[in-house]
Amino acid sequence: MKRSINKVAILGSGVMGSRIACHFANIGVEVLLLDIAPKDATDSDDKKARNKIVNDALTSSLKSSPSPIYKKSFANKINTGNFDDDLAKIKDCDWIIEVIIENLDIKKGLFEKVDGLRKPGTLITSNTSGIPINLMIDGRSDDFQKNFCGTHFFNPPRYLKLLEIIPSQKTDSDVIDFLMEYGEKLLGKTTVFCKDTPAFIANRVGVYSIQSLFHITKELGLSVAEVDSLTGPVMGRPKSATFRTCDVVGLDILAHVAKGVKDNCPNDEAVDLFESPDYIQKMLENNWLGSKSGQGFYKKIKNAEGKSEILVLDLETMEYLPKEKVRFATIGAAKAIDELPGRIKVLFKGKDKAGDFYRKSFLGLFAYVSNRIPEISDELYKIDDAMKAGFAWEQGPFEIWDTIGIEKSIELLKEGNYKVADWIAEMLGNDITSFYTIKDGKKLYYDVASKAYAEVPADPSIIILDNIRASKTVWSNTGTTITDLGDGIINLEFHSKMNVIGSDTIQGMNKAIDLAETEFDGLVISNDGANFSAGANVAMIFMMAVEQEFDELEFAMRAFQNTMMRIRYSSAPVVAAPHNLTLGGGCELCMHADKVIAHAETYIGLVEFGVGVIPGGGGTKEFALRFADEYRAGDIEINELRNKFLTIGQAKVSTSAHEAFELGYLQKGKDEVILSKVNQMSYAKHAVLGLLEKGYTKPVERTDIKVLGNEGLGIVYVGASTMKTGNYMSEHDQLISEKLGEVLCGGKLSQPTEVSEKYLLSLERKAFIELCAQRKTLERLESIIKTGKVLRN
Repeated sequence: MKRSINKVAILGSGVMGSRIACHFANIGVEVLLLDIAPKDATDSDDKKARNKIVNDALTSSLKSSPSPIYKKSFANKINTGNFDDDLAKIKDCDWIIEVIIENLDIKKGLFEKVDGLRKPGTLITSNTSGIPINLMIDGRSDDFQKNFCGTHFFNPPRYLKLLEIIPSQKTDSDVIDFLMEYGEKLLGKTTVFCKDTPAFIANRVGVYSIQSLFHITKELGLSVAEVDSLTGPVMGRPKSATFRTCDVVGLDILAHVAKGVKDNCPNDEAVDLFESPDYIQKMLENNWLGSKSGQGFYKKIKNAEGKSEILVLDLETMEYLPKEKVRFATIGAAKAIDELPGRIKVLFKGKDKAGDFYRKSFLGLFAYVSNRIPEISDELYKIDDAMKAGFAWEQGPFEIWDTIGIEKSIELLKEGNYKVADWIAEMLGNDITSFYTIKDGKKLYYDVASKAYAEVPADPSIIILDNIRASKTVWSNTGTTITDLGDGIINLEFHSKMNVIGSDTIQGMNKAIDLAETEFDGLVISNDGANFSAGANVAMIFMMAVEQEFDELEFAMRAFQNTMMRIRYSSAPVVAAPHNLTLGGGCELCMHADKVIAHAETYIGLVEFGVGVIPGGGGTKEFALRFADEYRAGDIEINELRNKFLTIGQAKVSTSAHEAFELGYLQKGKDEVILSKVNQMSYAKHAVLGLLEKGYTKPVERTDIKVLGNEGLGIVYVGASTMKTGNYMSEHDQLISEKLGEVLCGGKLSQPTEVSEKYLLSLERKAFIELCAQRKTLERLESIIKTGKVLRN
């Protein structure tokens, strides 16, 4: 049967339900969000009173940070109601998702009602995090049973990419196939097929990992702050690390999942670890659950000076104390290494207490996941995928094990009396020494059942740079790699730290355009890094400014501007495919591309004002050009100029790719948004091919850009002076504002005039260099280099 999801019903509006509803609204689906009516509500009450629970829950979600919605107006796709009055409306829905309390009897009672109201063929799934799927379908109709399964989203569903699909014994295989594809392509998820085992895959391994750390923390006498410094980005985990994550998730939730594993997995060799240590029990008794209760491992207070301060729980005394600085030699050595695999090797070999921590943590994890096959998954890559998408680990357990080396770790595992699954020794006995390998551009994994490598299933249309880079690299330097994507299209990827743009990146961009114009047909600019690009190399600019090498700085800025103009006016089409941080020069690159295929989670903006300068790589020019194209006489025109000015002047960064259209960084009718990161590069390649198929012609450089001159500058000067007088900005910010206004308005022209892009670029470059000569700008640049934070006056 051909399925089309036009309307979804979400039954339960709690933290997960309301956020799942928001994510479906994000992709354009109409949503019916239902929950119980208040206990004191009567039949005579109006809708507002009877829908108070669901409406309050949705409002709370929409106000939460980070936002569950890409754009505020998307929430209009969500309609609310209650189970008593509105449950019958599910007959119009194509997919019904249950997200109510984790109580089997209550769930079954709701499913009984749903079974009598849903239309045949409607998908019905549960977001349970651990209740066996097969127990939920008892007594339900045949049509219900074959269209039912588990769909376990992770919180927050917009940001955590895992969607576990768990069939019952009666689920139709077509349902599973549909949900696996729909989840990936439309919801932007990493869909993982799971067995119906306690806690499924991600929570089984993830909660084991957290429980293990609880015990290691006590064993080694580590503090909360020390463990969070050890288990954050340095080892490829989120900034929230371990204990901050526990505070966010809620200690009661973690304890509930841990108890579920302990009670339902008596044969788990690590079952004792799921019994929480005494300090966790004490916290649960005290209701110190984390953010929801106001305190957990951390507690926010107002100190004697009235300033906010974060206190940390001392696990020995159970008192909250000021946070102390943490220093480990192993951490210091690892932080000097950019690439995660190199850092992990250093961490594992550490000679201090940190090294002891990492060895205990990693070795225990390796043993545990080896024993989960085939219990929770027949294929090891599914465990890695689940941990990366559900817990935001940069590498999964088996990938980490490969990084450290299976053979190297086996002796340590034996010495530590860790129970490792027999298939590991069998694999090594067959001279297979890694879980993964790349062959002919395809990623292979060790298949335990067949005792040989098998291909990781993937849509053949998906482009994975890691798989093809070795055999398809056309050219590379220290900061970039150009790869042949096939069909005459090449890709340029950055691989500097944070993918900042420096001289090697500019060289790579020019080389890629040369190749696209002479030997290939088109160019994609994309990468698989954590961020598309954090902007220009601030350290390089700072050094030139400090040394007063303004001729060299002018040369560097001209080269960057010329490169952006080459992207715009190349004879071959150029498509940019950004994701995550796309700031400063990264934003300017996108604004000059023929088309942008932006991942939904693209945080794009021109942030140079906060550094003490204006956008100098064509970004200010581009805003002047786009303002001219939107030119309308009168007050509306002035309002548009003000909007463009404030976007740059307030260093606005979009909270999603959709919001980037409102800010003017992306353009309607030209640029597009895609939710699936794994499909983004393939789609960008097809976009280039589409431009070629239409008949791509090299654009003509613009000379007809209408600027306002003194008419607009007067408004800018008055506004900046007023802000300075009112102490809303510093004298230096006033100067930056005036320089920005001069470029946007085309300089001090006596009347509105048409100018060229080259003219605006010269104004932009001149303003940028003049600002770099300012002492306050140097202070801000130095602050960013030292702290990574913008210094405000």
